Amino acid sequence: MKIIARIETDFPTKFGIPRQSGLTDSEALIVFEEEYRVEDALRGIEGYSHLWLIWEFSEAKDKEWSPTVRPPRLGGNKRMGVFATRSPYRPNPIGLSSVKLLAVEKTTRGTVLRVSGADLMDGTPIYDIKPYLPFTDCHIDAKGGFADERKGYSLDVVCEEKLLGIVPENKRQVLIDLLSQDPRPQYIKDENRIFGFPYSGFEIKFQVEKEILTVISIEKNI
Repeated sequence: MKIIARIETDFPTKFGIPRQSGLTDSEALIVFEEEYRVEDALRGIEGYSHLWLIWEFSEAKDKEWSPTVRPPRLGGNKRMGVFATRSPYRPNPIGLSSVKLLAVEKTTRGTVLRVSGADLMDGTPIYDIKPYLPFTDCHIDAKGGFADERKGYSLDVVCEEKLLGIVPENKRQVLIDLLSQDPRPQYIKDENRIFGFPYSGFEIKFQVEKEILTVISIEKNI
């Protein structure tokens, strides 16, 4: 398996990354490795609206896999088979995400792809890119297993305007969407605890009480 590209996102750590692709409009850049900066390899890609990314769980590749895992959406207290989840702790640390293709851009680093909806950490290696085909990839009658039980779950987010104003305007709604998905480890429910995670050059700190998430501070990372 060869790494063909790496993705540049607003998420420098695992904490705070969207739990699935397509849940936010966060933008990212896919930058190809020098060997694969061949314009012909992207011929026709602009005709698709969405792409599949096949990538590496680079932060989990050296950890042992487990036949059962504790899905975060089940509160971390119920075990399910690893192949019935999207856990990173798998026999092969491979991830699959669907993203929206926004633009094909020529830069000093070759032709790059601007996408939205990625759930990847900054710098994640990408093994392959394939077009999303709606006539075969979309199954409107598909069942979501235990994930359907929590698909509508969200928190109310409270953030003072002066705090939110620190974040660039085009990233504010993405931040609110991220927070509403409850980025906390699901097995930690301490209402007195203050959580924090980096996002797009900022450190976001928040607290959750009775399904209401309150942003405590937003500070620029030095």
